[in-house]
Amino acid sequence: MSAIVKLYSNKSGEITRFLEHFEEKSSSNIEDDLLWQKEYENPVEIADIISALIENQDDYKINMWISLDKDMLINVTHNNADDVIRYLYERYPY
Repeated sequence: MSAIVKLYSNKSGEITRFLEHFEEKSSSNIEDDLLWQKEYENPVEIADIISALIENQDDYKINMWISLDKDMLINVTHNNADDVIRYLYERYPY
């Protein structure tokens, strides 16, 4: 199963603005500017987007949820981001 990242925002255009900054390319293909979802074949890659969002938490009003197992979502916050990233590297040590 691939890992999933979901971003939610109450502010229109906020996710697009974050992704354009994070990915350094146009993210204009976002259909719903209040919700974004991406699947990652390598779950460790999620650590990058977690770090980017947490480091820029004051600039973007976005909530992040990740799914590593079917039907289970984890809300990534400033308080648990380091633990989530450590868990990713422990669970997927490749």
